[in-house]
Amino acid sequence: MVFTMAWCLLVLGVLLPSSYAHTDFFTSIGHMTDLINTEKDLVTSLKDYIKAEESKLEQIKKWAEKLDKLTDTATKDPEGFLGHPVNAFKLMKRLNTEWSELENLVLKDMSDGFISNMTIQRQYFPNDEDQTGAAKALLRLQDTYNLDTDTLSKGNLPGVKHKTFLTAEDCFELGKIAYTESDYYHTELWMQQALKQLDDGEVSSIDKVSVLDYLSYAVYQQGDLDKAMTLTKRLLELDPEHQRANGNMKYFEYIMAKEKEANKSVAKTDDKAEEESKTQKMGPSKSYPPERQKYEMLCRGEGLKMTPRRQSKLFCRYHDGNRNPKYILGPVKQEDEWDKPRIVRFLEIISDEEIEKVKELAKPRLRRATISNPVTGVLETAHYRISKSAWLSGYENPTVARINTRIEDLTGLDVSTAEELQVANYGVGGQYEPHFDFGRKDEPDAFKELGTGNRIATWLFYMSDVAAGGATVFPEVGASVWPRKGTAVFWYNLFPSGEGDYSTRHAACPVLVGNKWVSNKWIHERGQEFRRPCSLSEFE
Repeated sequence: MVFTMAWCLLVLGVLLPSSYAHTDFFTSIGHMTDLINTEKDLVTSLKDYIKAEESKLEQIKKWAEKLDKLTDTATKDPEGFLGHPVNAFKLMKRLNTEWSELENLVLKDMSDGFISNMTIQRQYFPNDEDQTGAAKALLRLQDTYNLDTDTLSKGNLPGVKHKTFLTAEDCFELGKIAYTESDYYHTELWMQQALKQLDDGEVSSIDKVSVLDYLSYAVYQQGDLDKAMTLTKRLLELDPEHQRANGNMKYFEYIMAKEKEANKSVAKTDDKAEEESKTQKMGPSKSYPPERQKYEMLCRGEGLKMTPRRQSKLFCRYHDGNRNPKYILGPVKQEDEWDKPRIVRFLEIISDEEIEKVKELAKPRLRRATISNPVTGVLETAHYRISKSAWLSGYENPTVARINTRIEDLTGLDVSTAEELQVANYGVGGQYEPHFDFGRKDEPDAFKELGTGNRIATWLFYMSDVAAGGATVFPEVGASVWPRKGTAVFWYNLFPSGEGDYSTRHAACPVLVGNKWVSNKWIHERGQEFRRPCSLSEFE
């Protein structure tokens, strides 16, 4: 059954011409902060316009009050009033000149400044893709962190500084975006939330009929015919002439009648099929969940717990970079995060001043992060990587050069063949789903153009604290590494033999609350021949 529904654009969407360059605002909180300033400027401009209109109305009001008293007096004794030559002159003057001036004042458009500012700022507005991307981020956060719609709607999230809430209209828009993606599960959740808030008495520009229209169809698409009929009946109670609802009701009744007839003739067969269906819906064993489930569990802090025996072998220490002269007298703090693969964290390894300088250099260059297509090798954006990144070279700023040297001194690896420092800022619900940093055997040309071999190791700086979410997780082994500003984590992607360590498959969890900045250095094989000699065993 074809079900057509009109798509309603928000006011901003209408204002945005499609010809403007799209900048993927939703993929970087850092870039979205610029929009706050843009909106503040527009509010200032709008208030100036309101003041101008109020001033204009005040002048008109004074004129009206003055003439109201004058005409009251004049109409009581017109001849006597005009018997005074001054009154006669002033009447001629008012009607010939002053009323024309008032007309010009009334017709004067006070909005020119505001409209001009809007026209200038509009080119920096987000567009429909940004709004959809931000909406999908909320749905992603809802799933990853097991949040119910009421919690999200009320803004009850951990670590929030500026609590806010979703109106019924906001919930309706989220449901509509899910609907356009044929995501009927989330359509039902958010339309149900919109309906709940309307039932609770919230005043809104949307009505229950529109909500029930979407909700009943979403429920039907998920196979709950009884609930779909109940919702459609409620819709028809509010609007008995609703054409689509009447048509749907007849169709639902027809389907229901057919099902009852089929159930009578093959009741036993159906019972058996139902049992099989229930068995199938149980899903995979909880002991061995698929990667997606492991990933989301780790993001929530529900991952596998290391045994006490393994934990007892994790230590914290002072690290001098294998007797590096720079760190003998001033070693750095290092702690073990995981044993296999070995993941270590360096504490207080980058200063606040260095972080701000790196962000300052990177922010103007931030572009939507891309991934390399394993088939074509072409760089392209992907829904599973929501962030923006920029690349910084050591030769362009002393701070970057100093950071590169620090990485080389503490790892003992040659960074002259490493990639440039990559700086990344995550967007709304920003994430990077499970991936490998190194090139696999089925990607022989992954880094061929660099001519420096495979990515032997990864160094990752955390340049901000994250209020909630945003962990770096390793689904294969159950490790979760949480962001701590000023620290860095390091691990080897390859065994000494040069074979890839598949246990290093990792992901960046969606940022639930906060702003996540990181920078990383991918160190390559070339130049490490004597710094990390190859072993005889394939997996050592």
